[in-house]
Amino acid sequence: MTFRPAGRSSGLVFWVRKMVRMAHKTTVWYGTATVLALVVLALQPGLRSSAESWLYGLLHERKVASTGLDIQPQAHERATAINWLDLTEEQAAVAYWLSKKYRVAPEPLGALVAQAYTLGERYRLDPTLILSVVAIESGFNPFAQSAVGAQGLMQVMTTVHEEKYALFGGKHAAFDPLTNLQVGAVILQDCIRRFGGVQPGLRCYVGAAKLPSDGGYAAKVLAEHTRLQKVKADGSRGLPARYREQLRARAREMAAGTPNSQKWAQRAAPDHASKAS
Repeated sequence: MTFRPAGRSSGLVFWVRKMVRMAHKTTVWYGTATVLALVVLALQPGLRSSAESWLYGLLHERKVASTGLDIQPQAHERATAINWLDLTEEQAAVAYWLSKKYRVAPEPLGALVAQAYTLGERYRLDPTLILSVVAIESGFNPFAQSAVGAQGLMQVMTTVHEEKYALFGGKHAAFDPLTNLQVGAVILQDCIRRFGGVQPGLRCYVGAAKLPSDGGYAAKVLAEHTRLQKVKADGSRGLPARYREQLRARAREMAAGTPNSQKWAQRAAPDHASKAS
């Protein structure tokens, strides 16, 4: 049997007990502090909001440091794009045909087609006529600029129509596709009304109303319009097989009540509301 000095053993026990008591007190202190902090945050919404902002900022800084990107989770909201399943079959067919011809992604083209249909109803214009003007004017390049200063999708003369763009925050709105489409549609409607028809209205739009020739502009627009009319008449027959597949997949998700079905329903709700109004 081995004997240990009593003094050393009792001293060790003393320090162990002391550390246990300190740990207990520390745990109680931290627990109390945590509860008090939660109570304060619950009673002070402003303080809670500041704390959340500080924490979000800290996490954001760490994420930026680790990826090298200025992370913006809401950046997708600035994009002019739409899922073609959110369009009618007619609109989807027009968007798909234009995307193939002009080599533009179907999602942004879908947004432009949807806007053209909205503007067509508002200004009593054929939406495919609006899109035909866009096709000839800019080839669906929202940043296009001519030698004389016409800008954007519909090549509106920004300096001439500056007061219209002022309603959208200034002349740089010419490069916002949906704004340019709206301003251009208003100008096109006014030209057709003043000159009594589509062809003379197109001559007015291109600035050749009082010139002996428009350089074939109206004929080009009307030829594209004829092609789009045929696409519109063909409807879903012009759409690829994957459109039907995606449409059926969405229908299954809606029937099953999956998380995605709620997303589809939220997207569809504004459309139904706008139609009802």
